[in-house]
Amino acid sequence: MTNILKKNIYLRATKEQVWAYLTDPDKLAIWFHKPTETLAEGSDYEMHGVQSGDKLMWGKVTKSQPHDLLEYTFTIAPMGDAVSTVSWTLTEVAGGTQLSLKHSGLPQGEDAFGLTLALDKGWDDHLGRMRNDIHTVEC
Repeated sequence: MTNILKKNIYLRATKEQVWAYLTDPDKLAIWFHKPTETLAEGSDYEMHGVQSGDKLMWGKVTKSQPHDLLEYTFTIAPMGDAVSTVSWTLTEVAGGTQLSLKHSGLPQGEDAFGLTLALDKGWDDHLGRMRNDIHTVEC
C-alpha cells in the first residue's frame, strides 16, 4: 500500500478555463512549475522552476480527456526512482468547477512520511495560488 493525497477545490471558472491552468505552460507557471510544452496525452514532460529554471519534476502524460480528466506520472528528485501518479478531475458545478486532485503511489513508511507531508503542503500552496489567480484574472 502507498500513501495517497486527495484535494478538492471549487473555482469560479469554467472547466475550459481550469483546463488551461492544468495544461498550458504559461498558466502552469503562474501557480505551479513551467513545462517545456503543453501537456498532451502520450507526451513526456519536464517542469522547471519559474525563477531558477531548474528541472523540478518529470514524467509522462498518460490520460488527457480535455476539460474532464488529466493524469500523468510524477517524479521528483527526493523520490529517487519512485514514480507516483497525479490525476485531475474537473466537474461542472453551479457557478463554476470542482477540481479534484488525487496524488497516488507515494512512497510509504516512516522514512517517507516527511516527503508526503512536504507534498501535502506543496499542493495546498499551489492550489491556493491557482485559486487566487483564477478568481482575480478570470472573473
